[in-house]
Order: sequence, then structure tokens, then C-alpha cells
Amino acid sequence: MGVGAKNKIVAGLLGILLGWLGIHKFYLGYTKQGLIMLFVSIFGSLIKVGPFIMGIIGLIEGILYLVKSDEDFYSTYVQNKKKWF
Repeated sequence: MGVGAKNKIVAGLLGILLGWLGIHKFYLGYTKQGLIMLFVSIFGSLIKVGPFIMGIIGLIEGILYLVKSDEDFYSTYVQNKKKWF
């Protein structure tokens, strides 16, 4: 891993704590996916399910980030840019 490499612990905690806003996606450089999560949370709050659904996705992704080895995390999410789960 080099300069600018993303930390899996930071990404995992952002996913768990602020995943409903897509903050972990922005941190990893996935702007489009982060905006999708943010907009679904904002507009989905009108019917009360958007933030809940995005929160579940953020929680799952945060946990997945944390349980992967550093090398696997880097390979999957930084090098290969796997965007969802």
C-alpha cells in the first residue's frame, strides 16, 4: 500500500456509524455510490424507510471492511474498485 491508501478501519467505522449517509463510499472514492446512498436517505426519509435501508447496507459493508485482511481490503476496494458489498 502506498501514499493515499485507504484505511480499512476508518472505512469500516464510517460504514457502521455513518453508512446511511454514504460517507464510507465518499472516503473510498466512490462518489456516485455515495451520492446514491445520500439521496436515497434524504428522499427516502419522506416515507421513513430510506435511512433505515441505507443504514443496513452501510452496517453490512462496514463489517465486511473490518473482517477482511488489510491486503484483501486493499485489493478488493482500492485497486479493483468493487463498489457494492
